[in-house]
Amino acid sequence: MLIYLRILKESFNFAINALKNNKLRTLLSLVGVTIGIFSIIAVLAAVDSLKKEIEGSISSLDNSTIFVGRFSFGPTDVPRWKYEQFPDVTYEEYQYLKRNTPNLYAASYTLNVASETIKYQDKSVSNVEIGAVTEEYYDIEALQIAEGRFFNEPESISGSPVIVLGDEIARTLFGSGPEAIGKKVRLYGRKFNVIGVLKKEGSGLFGNSKDTAVFLPVNMVRRIYGVNNKNLFPFIVIKPEKGVDQGEFIALLSQKMRQVRGLKPDEIDTFFVNQLQGFADFIDNMTGQMNVIGLIISGFSLLVGGFGIANIMFVSVKERTNLIGIQKSLGAKNKFILFQFLFEAVILAVIGGLIGLFFVFIVSLIASQFTGDFQFVLSPWNMFLGTAISAIIGLISGILPAISASRLDPVEAIRTGM
Repeated sequence: MLIYLRILKESFNFAINALKNNKLRTLLSLVGVTIGIFSIIAVLAAVDSLKKEIEGSISSLDNSTIFVGRFSFGPTDVPRWKYEQFPDVTYEEYQYLKRNTPNLYAASYTLNVASETIKYQDKSVSNVEIGAVTEEYYDIEALQIAEGRFFNEPESISGSPVIVLGDEIARTLFGSGPEAIGKKVRLYGRKFNVIGVLKKEGSGLFGNSKDTAVFLPVNMVRRIYGVNNKNLFPFIVIKPEKGVDQGEFIALLSQKMRQVRGLKPDEIDTFFVNQLQGFADFIDNMTGQMNVIGLIISGFSLLVGGFGIANIMFVSVKERTNLIGIQKSLGAKNKFILFQFLFEAVILAVIGGLIGLFFVFIVSLIASQFTGDFQFVLSPWNMFLGTAISAIIGLISGILPAISASRLDPVEAIRTGM
């Protein structure tokens, strides 16, 4: 065992000396592997960061949350021309589901409306996201109030002119949360009484942070836009009670929707029941496909790097034929020569991989400075993966040159090198 360790140590030292004595050749060999590892790890880091940010954007909602509407969150077998003709879910259907669906923890009727400008005296904030919801949305998304309160059921049903502000909106208009309570802001050309301010959340990937949003009773927004406005894209957001079988709940929910719409047994559903868990699975599938595509593209760069190392190693064997012959004539065994060239190839590849990882780290730091709160993450797993891939590429690229060097006849090697 000690003999093998000594052979490995001496082979390693010979490899290091060979790399030091051929700095230009070493540098050229590193370029291909560096670019390949940089490409692969950059793709993996970008996809991981994107996935993490998307998951963070929906983390406030429980995976059991369900969205009922005329649009699907993922792929569907229903042709586009057909589901575009589906009717919007209505406020009356929301009330029916709320009254008649067993094991329902909370349900909210929501409208997706355009961003607006909110004003207070001479101050204003543009591109404010409007959350037009019923009162139970507070429980579904587990909103956190810093000051004041959320609007209640009577205010929601009557469409009272009350408003809850995101942290950034409140600070821009009033300087601090407590000062906002009781003030009247202007929106849609109307005055709204500020009754609450949300806790600071931090911005999301798609700019949909609640810090830059406000929440209004949905019936107020329905009066402003018109009850039958086709540009509002409503959804019924539902959260079942804990421990309820998700499949059975969705089946029952679909049955209730079919009943309220009077659909016949041979007619398809004119609505979609979207699971947040299903959306999360779709995100996992999408990011997985992005990883595969990125790896295939980056693999070509790494393949070029591998060929580069193999070519350099063959050249190295040819240049050092005389030295190999002398080593063998002095008693060096085939294993020693084999390990010497294998180590040289692996060390080359690993150094190139580490340089590639360093460049990914630098690029991720720079990119994060220009993308706000979106952070590119170089995980320890990706760093380990990059190093491991480098070592494997070096091993594969160096195996043939190392075998050819170890099989040289000492007499022929010395004669050829002279």
